[in-house]
Amino acid sequence: MVYGRYGLKENPTVVVYVFHVRDQEGNKVYSKKAINYIEQAICTRDPRRFTVTRLNELASRPDVAAHYTGIEMIGHNRPGIFSEISAVLAEHGCSVMEAHAWSHKDSLACVAFVSDESTSSRISDPNRLASIQDHLGTVLGPGTSMDEDGRSARAHLLGPDGLTSHPERRLHQLMFASKDFDGQPGQVSTAFPMLSLDGYKKGTGAVVSVDRCNDKGYSVVNVECVDRPKLMFDTVCTLTDMQFNVFHASVSSRGPFACQEYYIRHRDGHMLDTLDERCLVVKGVKAAVERRTCEGVKLELCTENTAGLLSYITRVLRENGLTVTQADIAMDGDKMKNTFYVQGISDNKIDMDVVESVRRELDPLPFQVKDDELLSRGQLEGEPVADRNGFCILSLLRSKIERLSHGFISSG
Repeated sequence: MVYGRYGLKENPTVVVYVFHVRDQEGNKVYSKKAINYIEQAICTRDPRRFTVTRLNELASRPDVAAHYTGIEMIGHNRPGIFSEISAVLAEHGCSVMEAHAWSHKDSLACVAFVSDESTSSRISDPNRLASIQDHLGTVLGPGTSMDEDGRSARAHLLGPDGLTSHPERRLHQLMFASKDFDGQPGQVSTAFPMLSLDGYKKGTGAVVSVDRCNDKGYSVVNVECVDRPKLMFDTVCTLTDMQFNVFHASVSSRGPFACQEYYIRHRDGHMLDTLDERCLVVKGVKAAVERRTCEGVKLELCTENTAGLLSYITRVLRENGLTVTQADIAMDGDKMKNTFYVQGISDNKIDMDVVESVRRELDPLPFQVKDDELLSRGQLEGEPVADRNGFCILSLLRSKIERLSHGFISSG
């Protein structure tokens, strides 16, 4: 689902969440199955009253973490690394039942659930598990420390209880732990951010700023970027994992752009008092927005899960000069849905003739090719400049009005 508008208000007695949502095709949500799923998911964590006014359909999937062997991986990103990981798992007789992998800057994170190829159950042999972990560690770690604290690339086997958090949230945590946000220093600004089309084309995917609301004791984080599914999830998870509480929030979107505003304090109650703290938040939130944003070509394949399929597909991609920058593999009914974002190994550009050659080589596998990057930029170029600037100005005015109406008067 996609959030069109969102608001959070908190006082000493009650917290109010208001969501205006639509499905990923931009339509209203009608299915009762989806609403029941949302109610159950939220009420599992908070049994207090929860009401909704519209409905949609959502497929429930089996709890793979409870039935298969979970592996967390973090490593140094390089062309073809996902193909190498897939090859290691195939060599050890593992069937990949679900996997999620992200790459950002020089970091790679992956959460995978595998089964024994012969029994389709968890792998329990400790010697075999140790061999898998050791071999993956060799592939992930080129002998270079991931950061100054001595944390190196590694593979970690999950216990019978599996993940303690949502797989995509865990990817954020792994990426943040590897300090993938380092590189170009984030800019700290007290001005309202402004995202331009030219900036987007140059790779400036998000503009993040930190303001102060001294009268109420809040730091205010503003995020402006291209809108996409799960944008608020990525932002809020990262703020939470950075040990901040969100007390008030406003999220809105228009056309291809989205604006987010969060009133936060550290869990110990203090604001962002130092430049280093504000810099870390800017870089951390910017990285959270960018991790899921992939340039390149999207390849989709839905087929039966056969032994060695993932290794075969990623090997063909690598041999044709393509590297996987993001991957999502999961069961969809009785089929395995494979989604890959790929770029050229040499210069990140995609030759569509090469993609067509890959499609022919993988025939009869039913590959679908979707160039999301061209689609996104086409949508942006179709948005009048006046509308884009008008949206930013309206968001600024609405933010100031909301602060005044609630007594949140910002002061430097």
